[in-house]
Amino acid sequence: MRSLYRNISAIRTKNQKGKVPDIKSKLILINQACFQAIILNVMSAIRNKVQLIGNVGNTPEVRNLDSGKKVAFFSIATNEFFKNSKGDKVQNTQWHNIVAWGKTAEIVEQYAGKGKKIAIEGKLTSRSYETSEGEKNMSPK
Repeated sequence: MRSLYRNISAIRTKNQKGKVPDIKSKLILINQACFQAIILNVMSAIRNKVQLIGNVGNTPEVRNLDSGKKVAFFSIATNEFFKNSKGDKVQNTQWHNIVAWGKTAEIVEQYAGKGKKIAIEGKLTSRSYETSEGEKNMSPK
């Protein structure tokens, strides 16, 4: 911060009316510009980033691929509590289908059993496929 302050005081210039601008206002403007640049960098870094904390809904199904990698399929339930218009406490449960690959799948296989609390961080992707009967399915399998 001191070096930024020194740089600002070194580049003090006169504006159109001949007045020397206030150093503090310049510092605020530069800080706002830096803040906006940081926000843009952070936003591009966290694009499509999801964090979920919930309970494992079923025992993970782990498959070994021909390449030697593992893939794990399981679901987690996230709960949200709120009061309805009558003042009653209501629980809303959302189910999320999760696919884990490689080392993450191995960790899931070892530690993530049915009912265990788990934290997930990743990205959202949705895939669909058509069954042999012609039905469209949105499952990760």
